[in-house]
Order: sequence, then C-alpha cells, then structure tokens
Amino acid sequence: MNIEDIDFSKLRKDLEDNYGSAMSFFPVAIMDLTRVETASNEELLEIAQKENIDLSKYQKEEYKRY
Repeated sequence: MNIEDIDFSKLRKDLEDNYGSAMSFFPVAIMDLTRVETASNEELLEIAQKENIDLSKYQKEEYKRY
C-alpha cells in the first residue's frame, strides 16, 4: 500500500478517539492525543505502526481491491 492510498483523516480521528478514551484511565494520554492532533501524515504512520494498527482499514475506497 502506498502512502497516497491511506485515508489520513479517518486514521487521525480514530487515533484521537483512542487516546481520548484512554485519558479516562491514564491522564498522561493527553500528551499522545496532542501529538496525534498536530502530527504530519508521516508521523501518523509512525504512531499507527507503533500501536500495531492494521493500516489496510484506512485504505481509501478508490484504491481498495475486492
């Protein structure tokens, strides 16, 4: 998958939701949330890889192969 194939808006939203929820139990997660909010697309990829997120879930519809 190429970087152009990834829906970064959806990835960012899901990461924000994930870290936002984590703040309920781990207030320090606000630092991760802030990082996601300000991250470039390349940084979002690094964060997603660190979190073992399946990037195929974020493939843009026009690039999906059925």
